[in-house]
Amino acid sequence: MTQPLLEMRGIVKSYGAVRANDGVDLTVRRGSIVGLLGENGSGKSTLMKVLFGMTTPDGGGIVFKGRELSGHLPADALAVGIGMVHQHFMLVEAMSVLENVMLGWRDAGKVLRKAGIAARIREASARYGLDLDPAVLVESLSLGARQRVEILKALLRGVDLLVLDEPTSNLSPPEVARLLTVMRRLKDEGASVVFISHKLGEVLEICDDIVVLRDGRTVGQTHAAKSSRESLARLMVGRDMAHGPVLPAARAPGAPLLVIEDLNLDSPDGGMDLRNIDCQVRAGEIVALVGVDGNGQRELTDAIAGLLRVAEGRVALAGRDITKASVRARTAAGLAYIPSDRAGTSLVPSMSVADNLMLRDASASRYAIGPWLRRHAGLVEARRLMHAFDVRAGSPRMLVRQLSGGNQQKIVVAREVDRKPRALVALQPTWGLDPAATRFVLDHMLALREAGSAVLYVTAELEEGLAIGDHIGVMFHGRLSALMPRQEATLERIGLLMSTGSDVVVAAPTPLAMEGLA
Repeated sequence: MTQPLLEMRGIVKSYGAVRANDGVDLTVRRGSIVGLLGENGSGKSTLMKVLFGMTTPDGGGIVFKGRELSGHLPADALAVGIGMVHQHFMLVEAMSVLENVMLGWRDAGKVLRKAGIAARIREASARYGLDLDPAVLVESLSLGARQRVEILKALLRGVDLLVLDEPTSNLSPPEVARLLTVMRRLKDEGASVVFISHKLGEVLEICDDIVVLRDGRTVGQTHAAKSSRESLARLMVGRDMAHGPVLPAARAPGAPLLVIEDLNLDSPDGGMDLRNIDCQVRAGEIVALVGVDGNGQRELTDAIAGLLRVAEGRVALAGRDITKASVRARTAAGLAYIPSDRAGTSLVPSMSVADNLMLRDASASRYAIGPWLRRHAGLVEARRLMHAFDVRAGSPRMLVRQLSGGNQQKIVVAREVDRKPRALVALQPTWGLDPAATRFVLDHMLALREAGSAVLYVTAELEEGLAIGDHIGVMFHGRLSALMPRQEATLERIGLLMSTGSDVVVAAPTPLAMEGLA
């Protein structure tokens, strides 16, 4: 019998009272793609951080290519042929693709050989269909392109095993197809891939073997060919799950609460400029904006939230002009914001759960007496929110960076939703969440709608937008299509708007448009 490429046996890792991994086993065959499934907080990312040398296990052993791997660091993992693309990218945004690739890479040389490395980037980019320019600054790239930079870094280092942590959670259908092609190419060349994902259809399409974790333990190992969505979902959550779209109940919306008029913005960081954005969200209504990532969604939501200054136009909340208001003033007026970048914008990972939950209102009298924080009050409130929003942490004093991505997102949702805002702007709020956590977030969006709030829900998940929105719009190249009722928003019409900016068919659909409808 051929020796496996990787064997992890009895891996144990605890963070205080929380046992993230409790005797986990994982085997990866050479030239195979293994799907690693589980709810948020089930221990998937922790297990891979142990493998990559980012954290030291409390027990268990690792054998890679027939040799024991122990006490290693990420540099050691890369040296033996293990690469990892994290859910939150490890890139320096102010640097170019070339400079990010060269960071910490011996092949770059003590005297940096920029021309030679740039040539290798272009060759690998063409070979794997990554479409990357070495000279482009990372800060100007979409999330999908940034992910390809991370993959490129690993490929150029000659990995035998590539770990992909939630790689498709923020990609458009064409970008997902491109990534799956890269994974197949790696497999054909004899490398192996560990694919962490919550998207069961993709797992069943691309994987050979599937391992399922629940509560830090291995609860299932199976072949993809013998599995179904239902059987995998049951293993993940320990019960049958409800399926089907959310489909909010019909209701008559109230007066406009959030109004954006003729908004124009020149992006300061090389991102997408915005032109002539008009949109209004009424009380008790969800407006869903869909589109391929990188078409101005981040710039629009940041402008509404006050993180970017608009060049022209107007933003109003409940009849009050907040175009030039500070972030604090917008918050006081009743605006809440869930950005897509929870680790960099929404949360302070080095602070506790309780402190992150207090961030918006730390100066309020219930949390502060003059310059002094009322720590006990913050802890009491944090425990209430952790229970109400199912945040799974051992204590409100636990550092946010020790939590899974899903539990981090629940903290953001709890902080913003519990304030009962007049209007909520949410950008990719279900990014990286498992099906149960995704449903949890959507249910809270619907609860806000029922309470009379206005919700602007921005997502790259086409079906999610179509399911939750009362009205649907599409972002394309910094412009917003006219909003349409959900009943008029067919997959064909939205797919054309996402790929061409127009829903008028003037010729046969392009291959890109057809991919977008898959």
